[in-house]
Amino acid sequence: MAIILITGGARSGKSRRAEARARAFPGQPVYIATAEGLDEEMGERIAKHRARRGKDWIEREVPLDLVQALVETDGGGARLVDCLTLWLSNLLHAERNWSHEASLLADALARQRSPVIMVTNEVGFGIVPDNALARAFRDAAGILNQTIASVADEVEFVVAGLPMKLK
Repeated sequence: MAIILITGGARSGKSRRAEARARAFPGQPVYIATAEGLDEEMGERIAKHRARRGKDWIEREVPLDLVQALVETDGGGARLVDCLTLWLSNLLHAERNWSHEASLLADALARQRSPVIMVTNEVGFGIVPDNALARAFRDAAGILNQTIASVADEVEFVVAGLPMKLK
């Protein structure tokens, strides 16, 4: 069993790296998507990701109930969660307690039998956002990433498609 967190900036190659890591484990990989195609542009992004992965994956669309999806898919191939940052955004939009959900996720990861690879965005490298909502999201994402990194067996940072091992 392995818990792997892959972080980096937008368009850094995180998802491709995570897909390769998931395929390296035995069994049929499971793609747990947290994104929702709520507009045309996001729908196109989702379609491109699907086309790139091909049909070898079991797909689950899980905008909110990530822990439940991990429990339900445990015992088979590796699970790829893409991505924690969108999951956080979904939780905030649904007015759910993201901090509590992050704790539940960290606890659930310790009980997994099958590998879990999670993608997240590193959002703290830019300028300080000019509004309270954006600052709150940036802070929550940083805390979520720290929480999951603390329970992960491995953490990678991807820049320009190149992984750097952090843990």
